[in-house]
Amino acid sequence: MRLLIVGGGGREHALAWKLRQSPEVGEIFCAPGNAGTAGLGENVAIPPNDNAGLRRFAQENRIDLTVVGPDDPLAAGLVDDFKAENLRVFGPTKSAARLESSKVFAKQIMRCSGVPTAMAGVFDDTKKACRFVEKLRYPIVIKADGLAAGKGVIIAPDAESARAAIYEMIEHRRFGEAGARVLIEEFLEGWECSLHAFVDGDRYQLLGTACDHKRLRDQDEGPNTGGMGAYSPAAAWTCDLEKQFDEKIMRSLLRGLNDEKLHFTGLLFPGLMIKDGVARVLEFNCRFGDPETQVILPRLKGDLLAIMQQTIDGQVGAMKIETDPRPAVTVVMASAGYPEKFETGKKISGLADCAKMENVHIFHAGTRRNNGDVLTNGGRVLSVTALGDSLGEARALAYEAVSKIDFEGCYYRRDIALAALPANVAGKDVPSRS
Repeated sequence: MRLLIVGGGGREHALAWKLRQSPEVGEIFCAPGNAGTAGLGENVAIPPNDNAGLRRFAQENRIDLTVVGPDDPLAAGLVDDFKAENLRVFGPTKSAARLESSKVFAKQIMRCSGVPTAMAGVFDDTKKACRFVEKLRYPIVIKADGLAAGKGVIIAPDAESARAAIYEMIEHRRFGEAGARVLIEEFLEGWECSLHAFVDGDRYQLLGTACDHKRLRDQDEGPNTGGMGAYSPAAAWTCDLEKQFDEKIMRSLLRGLNDEKLHFTGLLFPGLMIKDGVARVLEFNCRFGDPETQVILPRLKGDLLAIMQQTIDGQVGAMKIETDPRPAVTVVMASAGYPEKFETGKKISGLADCAKMENVHIFHAGTRRNNGDVLTNGGRVLSVTALGDSLGEARALAYEAVSKIDFEGCYYRRDIALAALPANVAGKDVPSRS
């Protein structure tokens, strides 16, 4: 089979890496890809938001299956465009993808379906929003309604900062049109957990659990990012939580979507907040997570292509998903200045040394090749993933690999998965850079 993977980040490299393992896969094309995907197939210079260009490429190159990585193409209706031309594609339609592209729509579906979530108000008027926040108990959460590359969420500790965030979003369009309407929510305490599930409209199969680290700096300080690291499985996930997820979240959600005549097919990625054994939904994402994919797929046993095909064909119930019991940890290496302004074109060293390490995978994100060198080409540059017999072992191995890699201005958190370790292990620091 000939595959087209849309996107150019660490998630897409991980997808290409796992799909390459299928005996059914022949050629892989990545649009636009990165230096890592170039080693698994052919990169093509088509932006992920060029629906017409991607559709034309799939037709002219007889692509058997297209896998959509990022959220923007889903929100722009890429799946709809492909289906209109009878092109096989993995991902939800534009209307179903509103679960991610509109936080307001997702909140409405959850309310109508009885899915446990935070209480919230919706506003597109600055004055009304500011009056609303005067009555709330702090901290509160202010979210841009639309897609904002994982950065459109602000936790306001007091009314003054809440008003400032509202003005930045609605009046000054800090996140463009994504922030023209805002969701103002109660702040949920607890620990976060991300889940990935294959959904065929009526049924689902859980792929795996993970915990990611969204804040830029150690101890969860600094601005939100697309994700600075993750580990899998979630350390405190239990059978009782999985039962809650099944009965109160997924089944309720699928019923609600079907009531709205929305048939969701693809990968659904809910983010949960868990406190005192009770799970509530923070958000829904309609594609593989980044960097969660980089820790979940290395643990997946079996053929990812076959699972995707069964999902498209409405046969999720017949699937059996097995995972490696070993935990995985990924550490994101970013460019200095991310998530704001950053420079690119910095030479990356140490990749060849890491390639020799057992149970270590380097997934490229913001990278490109130039005259035999690998250069930085984005904010998040690499996801360094390791598996180990314990979470502590996986973490130590991931940071050992990180210490071998260098580029000018490289930055990474030093506490990925640290809080999930037993107390006698958590006090150990990460290795020094070599």
